[in-house]
Amino acid sequence: MTWPSLSYVAEDHKGRIVGYILAKMEEDLKEGEEPHGHVTSISVLRQYRRLGLAKKLMVQSQEAMATVHRAAYVSLHVRKSNRAALSLYRDTLGFTVKEIEKGYYADGEDAYAMRLHLKP
Repeated sequence: MTWPSLSYVAEDHKGRIVGYILAKMEEDLKEGEEPHGHVTSISVLRQYRRLGLAKKLMVQSQEAMATVHRAAYVSLHVRKSNRAALSLYRDTLGFTVKEIEKGYYADGEDAYAMRLHLKP
């Protein structure tokens, strides 16, 4: 509700939701820290994957972060074991690994903290 311009859904030809992205702007900025967005969650139904929907959702949200909120970059966390997501973020969208967060997920798995600088 706070950042409606950053979250989107993808629908099929019958109007059923087949994917979504939830994102926000970080509110608790430290002194001198640039405004930036964060992808909280993104998902596409299995049968609709590999069609470019996740990329399109990510790009829409990133463009809104940059234009509406003047974000300098976008961040996200991804499981180290999630090869498909890593490929999307790193190879397709250009994210880089900022750091590894040990035990980030409830099951103890580590996460890559990733970042992509946005064009002004």
